[in-house]
Amino acid sequence: MPSRRHLLTASAATMVFGAGLQATSVALAQDRPTAPTAIAPPGPPAEAAPELPGAIWTGTARMRFFGLAIYDAALWVAPGFSANRYAQSPLALQLTYLRSLNGRSIAQRSLEEMRRGGPLAPAQEQRWLAAMQEAFPDVQNGDRITGLHQPGVGARFWFNGQPRALVRDPEFSRLFFGIWLAEFSSEPGLRVALLAGAAP
Repeated sequence: MPSRRHLLTASAATMVFGAGLQATSVALAQDRPTAPTAIAPPGPPAEAAPELPGAIWTGTARMRFFGLAIYDAALWVAPGFSANRYAQSPLALQLTYLRSLNGRSIAQRSLEEMRRGGPLAPAQEQRWLAAMQEAFPDVQNGDRITGLHQPGVGARFWFNGQPRALVRDPEFSRLFFGIWLAEFSSEPGLRVALLAGAAP
C-alpha cells in the first residue's frame, strides 16, 4: 500500500463581469474589506462515521513512488487521540487511489511494511496476508479503501463505502495502521503530514 512523497495542490477560479453599471457595482463591492473565508475540515467517511463519534480530521498527504502519484491518504481520529499512542484510540484512514493496482500486490506490500514493526511468525504472516487479500480488491483511479482501527478488537475495511472485511486481531490492526502512523513507518514525511493536526 505505501510508497513515495506527498504533495498537496489547490486551484483557483476566475470570473469575468460585464461592462457598465453592473461592473461598477461589482468594483465598489470588491473595494470593501471582507473577512477571510474559513474552510471547514473534511468530515470522516460515511461508512466509518458511526464508529468514530466526534471524529477529528488531522491531515492529508499524497503518496508517490518514483514520482508517480499512487493515492491520497486522509486521517480522522477520536477525541483525546495522541500520536505517540495511536494504537490506543479509534481512528479511520482513507486511501483514494490515483491509478490501477492489483489487490494481491497491495496486500503483499502491506505485509512487507508491517514487518518493520518487529519479527512475525510465518503462520501469523500467512493469516494476515490471506486477510488482506480478502480485504483489498484490485483498484482503479478514484477507488477508495477505508480502514477503521478499533483498539482491542482489530480492523474493519470498506471498499468504495461497501463493507469488505473484518480482521479480529488487535496486533494486526496496530501494525497495519502503523505503516502510516508508527515511528517505524518507511515514510516519515507522510506520517508527519497525516498527524499534523494531532497532539504529540
